[in-house]
Amino acid sequence: MSNSKASLATVYVKPGEADRLVAGHPWLYDNSVLRVTEGVPDGAVVQVKDHRRRFLGVGFYHSRSKIRVRLLSRERVTVDTAFFEARIRSALEVRRRHLPEASSFRVVHAEADFLSGLIVDKYEDVLVLQISSLGMEQRKGQIVEALQRIFRPRAILERSDATARKFEGLPMVEGVLAGEWPAPRLPQQSSAFQQRPGQVAELDPIGEGPRLPVRMHGLTFEVDFWTGHKTGLYLDQQTNYQLVARWARGAQVLDAFCFLGGFGLHAAQAGADRVHMIDQSETAVRAALRNAALNGLAARCTAETANVFDWLKARTRTQPSQKLAPSYDLIVLDPPSFTRTRASVPDALRGYKEIHVRALKLLRPGGVLATFCCSHHVDARTFLDVILSAAYDTRHILRRLATFSQGPDHPVIPMIPETEYLKGYAFELVR
Repeated sequence: MSNSKASLATVYVKPGEADRLVAGHPWLYDNSVLRVTEGVPDGAVVQVKDHRRRFLGVGFYHSRSKIRVRLLSRERVTVDTAFFEARIRSALEVRRRHLPEASSFRVVHAEADFLSGLIVDKYEDVLVLQISSLGMEQRKGQIVEALQRIFRPRAILERSDATARKFEGLPMVEGVLAGEWPAPRLPQQSSAFQQRPGQVAELDPIGEGPRLPVRMHGLTFEVDFWTGHKTGLYLDQQTNYQLVARWARGAQVLDAFCFLGGFGLHAAQAGADRVHMIDQSETAVRAALRNAALNGLAARCTAETANVFDWLKARTRTQPSQKLAPSYDLIVLDPPSFTRTRASVPDALRGYKEIHVRALKLLRPGGVLATFCCSHHVDARTFLDVILSAAYDTRHILRRLATFSQGPDHPVIPMIPETEYLKGYAFELVR
């Protein structure tokens, strides 16, 4: 599906609404549209002009979406396989420049790489695609062809299961787009994992599938593309794993919301005395323990399936005359997003405060709390305020050691706030 530069339909922008587009943001909202050429099919490439008919760029049109146009270029370009190949090669060069040692990373970070609605992650020789816009969905074949030309991968998989697809009128889709890889399996429950007495557990609704060994900083993580969060692994934390591990030598470490054990295993590799990992997903805990064994770290790593909120609450509950003895030198909090909408931010902030109050009670003086928030609607300042409020309530003084963001393969364009979502801090507990 391509477009002719000479025959593009036109979307005109209301007076005063073009400034954001000129500054670099790619989204034209429906309430900013002045008028549209008649008969424009959804998903078509259109040109965008301001109310004075000055050219602003070309992008994908969707009449039923709040994002009426997703700009792709400020130039008059033809959107075809060659366009996608050039744009993806440009994005790949950024990763090779900033992550030269990495064999797994995000190749395309949607708006940050000027491909709104497209995510491509590379895991060794397998690519995983996520599409969240109609225009990209209609050109999936061109995208796959471009990826095959650039990478010649073993397989290209699709994990288009983000909730954003429903706003574009698109169904959730998973499957193999090219190459050889086992397709997703039907939901099932597994009883292979043995719980310890008193352990809280929630069985995953999906069983495990085939796994790909992924190398990261000298460690190996087995990734199951069909059951993992996101596209299989937290690639956005790749740089932060090593940054946090610097405080792990000789430490008692708690890795809460551990998923596949990214922070915990890097801490063990860096010389932690003991690492305890917690996640409410049975499949994640099983995978974290398997990864620990795979890397020869099982002797120093334990894990359990539990709701982290309940686990922290149970271990910080004391009698009126009882004093709690802190037991950890390094605590990592890396929860999934607590909110998907602005309306639920107050509830999310209460959740963030709760886990920080509990975690600080378990942290020894001189210990380090490394904490992260991937909720886009909670900005870094608000997240910091929540942490400081928790410190106030527990009568602790914190010294900030580091500020974290997503890795360079998840680039941030300041004029596009949606490209920045991960923020984090490391604090030393002074007293």
